[in-house]
Amino acid sequence: MDAEKASKANPDGRPVAFLCRVLKVPHSAYYAWQAAKPARRARQREEDALVAEIRVLHAGSRGAYGAPRIHAALRRAGRVVNEKRVERLMRVHRIAGITRRRRRGLTRQARRAVFAADLIGRDFTAPRPGMRLVGDMTELVTAEGKAYLATCIDLATREVVGWAMADHHRAELPVVALRMAAGRGGLEPGCIMHTDRGSEYTSEEFRTEIRKLGMRQSMGRVGSCYDNAAAESWFAILKAEIGTREWSSRAEARADVFRYIEVEYNRTRLRKHPAYGYVTPLETRALTAQDLTPAA
Repeated sequence: MDAEKASKANPDGRPVAFLCRVLKVPHSAYYAWQAAKPARRARQREEDALVAEIRVLHAGSRGAYGAPRIHAALRRAGRVVNEKRVERLMRVHRIAGITRRRRRGLTRQARRAVFAADLIGRDFTAPRPGMRLVGDMTELVTAEGKAYLATCIDLATREVVGWAMADHHRAELPVVALRMAAGRGGLEPGCIMHTDRGSEYTSEEFRTEIRKLGMRQSMGRVGSCYDNAAAESWFAILKAEIGTREWSSRAEARADVFRYIEVEYNRTRLRKHPAYGYVTPLETRALTAQDLTPAA
């Protein structure tokens, strides 16, 4: 390197040879470091662009996605990147998914409750849609007072196939959710509807609707959240992703829940399926139907 180049590389005017001797660095290492500057800048620009994409996906998930689902979302968008790199960048830039908290349930037994046998036995799977549903209820806080949400979830796809909201949690609320699930079609004869032993589910009104729809009723044990863990888990997701604030009205809460279930969760939220990888509930339904279609 001539004097002019050395001056540019070392603005303080110290000879490169002197600095290398003091720092005990070979001349070749210094020149290699200088030559690699453009490549380092290019890598930094690429990393900054990746972090920007991660932030967009993270914001789009309402802050819910951690590194595994961010990585899956990037791959779905055609971005080839290592999952450990995504994890490192999220950690460095303090981008974290939501940690779910245990929720308080609404389970209250009726005085003359009629219980059903547990037909699930904590096996929250199903080989195809329409075979097994789980249901539960929760409360949401609004400035007008509490709003109550009842859901029906298909265990084969984890799709919310039925839901209803009201300013009460009487038996008619889960009945409306069950009717929506049946109205969407695809429930097999003898489909299992599994819930806890809350008074709404042990009521004559709910049991009558089960019989009308040709379904079978199933219930977990008293006081055991694990016997209805799939339904409990979904509400934990809901509370973590949209239920952390107070809505100004029940109508606003209902609109937000509708958008979350019908637009975000069922259609865009990724969940790791043991056979299909990271897919949405609706994609799981389509893939399952494709696998069950007889070969021509």
